[in-house]
Amino acid sequence: MNPSQARARAAAAGASAPPARKPARWRRRLQLALFPRRGAESGEVLLHRRRVYILPTNAGLGYCALVLVLLVGATNYSLGLGFGLAFLLTACGIVDMLMTYRNLANLSLRPGRVAPVFAGAEARFELYVINRSSLDRYAVGIDFAGDAPRYLADAAGGAETMLALACATSTRGWLAAPRVRLVSRFPLGLFRAWGYWQPALRALVYPYPESDAPPLPLEGAQADDGRGSAGQDDFGGIRNYQPGDSMRSLAWRQIARLDLADGGQLVTKHFEGGGADEMVLDFDALPASMDLEARLSRLTRWVLMAEQRGLPYAFRLGRDQLAAGAGVAHQAACLQALALYGLPRNQADAA
Repeated sequence: MNPSQARARAAAAGASAPPARKPARWRRRLQLALFPRRGAESGEVLLHRRRVYILPTNAGLGYCALVLVLLVGATNYSLGLGFGLAFLLTACGIVDMLMTYRNLANLSLRPGRVAPVFAGAEARFELYVINRSSLDRYAVGIDFAGDAPRYLADAAGGAETMLALACATSTRGWLAAPRVRLVSRFPLGLFRAWGYWQPALRALVYPYPESDAPPLPLEGAQADDGRGSAGQDDFGGIRNYQPGDSMRSLAWRQIARLDLADGGQLVTKHFEGGGADEMVLDFDALPASMDLEARLSRLTRWVLMAEQRGLPYAFRLGRDQLAAGAGVAHQAACLQALALYGLPRNQADAA
């Protein structure tokens, strides 16, 4: 077969085949032209007139059809009362359109705070709706774009309202706040006005704590009964029981003399001296058979367990080498290192 015959056969096959469906690029271009996407906006943002869109609802379309039928009937039968009723309904629709638009326009929006959460929990983004005008705003629906509005807010004139929008989390790392949509159908519901806002907020998502984690690695550190690697016989006295104390350290002889029904408290033996070695939570010391997320989940649980019991602990995770410590700041530093471990630089950078 010569080249000319091959080209002719290919052309015939292409002519017989159904035409390929091209992607509707015009639809995407139209959406971007009508509702342009903006980047994350920090600070306070004003919903000016170019950021508020308005269209009739299904009820509004039915209302327009009703007015049109009245107008046609009044014209056909020369009914003055029909003309009056049609013009009155038209005026009511125009007033409703104006009030729906004014209920949303010129509102100011400001991002608030967002607390870190563990994977699987809901991140709550604080958002402030500020009304600096004297016009009260009613039933403004606010939620993330793509969902039906779950929150309704009323903003009195010269006041501000705080909302906390919830967003589900699944993986660790930084979670950027989705685009926020504000919707208004007030007062009659014939028109729907809406606007978009992309707040510069993101939540830090910690790894999910392992459910059935083994006990803390206390070998060479302080044991469950408060005794260190040395000085196990340095009895320091008796003190009240504290949550987390081992059952083996209970002072049973003293407890037997107390009547718990009369307000007596459990007591434990206290040991001193013998400088106990520090407890180390080391990522490299975990079994190599565990995958990355499982090891991070176990370390997360151990950090929470150590903080709950008030035990100082050192933390080692790659380049993050933290000396022994305890407290809210130490816990936050460890959990943040666990949340951002192994992520790309653009995701691991702090906000």
